[in-house]
Amino acid sequence: MSVVAGARRRAHRGADAQIDTAHLLHSLLETDPEVRAVFDSEPQPARVLGYLVQRSIGYGLRWQGTVEDSGALPVVRREVPGWSPPAVTAMAAALNRAALRGAPRARGLDLLAALAADGSCRAVEVLERAGVDTLSLSDRVSAASRQVSWE
Repeated sequence: MSVVAGARRRAHRGADAQIDTAHLLHSLLETDPEVRAVFDSEPQPARVLGYLVQRSIGYGLRWQGTVEDSGALPVVRREVPGWSPPAVTAMAAALNRAALRGAPRARGLDLLAALAADGSCRAVEVLERAGVDTLSLSDRVSAASRQVSWE
């Protein structure tokens, strides 16, 4: 999944100990046109990316050097070195969404839905600071997921 590679690069560049949900969101927005398409207005993805870039260069949201643990969703009980617990949980939830529709792998929309479901994760904090209504976003992701032909 190119999203994971992008998130890994972002974490490494930022000298972050773990890939977190904000790294995953950043990579999703950069690589997946289906993800960008579910936002309710054209400037929203750009605003979200603006917050994420500020974070990656040390301005704005101050998470560098801290471990993400939102505590909002039940955390997958196996630790994955180099990943925050909410990021592991989001990836597992994305895979579960894919399995429910019989797909062998998760798509970007699956991961975005999983990220938006954890109201206390860093990705949702970024989305909300950029003015995104995450409940409405979840509805649009569900609608888009039904319209996309999954291979």
